[in-house]
Amino acid sequence: MSVSRLPPTAFSLKQFLQRQRVLSIYRNMLRTIRQVPDEGDRKYLRDWAREEFKRNKTATNQDAIRMMITQANNHLETLQKSLALARS
Repeated sequence: MSVSRLPPTAFSLKQFLQRQRVLSIYRNMLRTIRQVPDEGDRKYLRDWAREEFKRNKTATNQDAIRMMITQANNHLETLQKSLALARS
């Protein structure tokens, strides 16, 4: 019998890639938030983003995670468009 050297909590390839996608969105969200000119708005958005990602950290349902990734991407795009319009 072969014994696996992977820890019992090791991610599958699909989970690993999904995690990388989530972390990438989170980093992009925080980078985009840094561009918000008003300090109060910046703090509010940063706290909101951190809380949302922290709240959904323990999600395991793959369909729910995909939906949350889509929603996060939509929020990020909306924020980026709003910042672009504000600069114009």
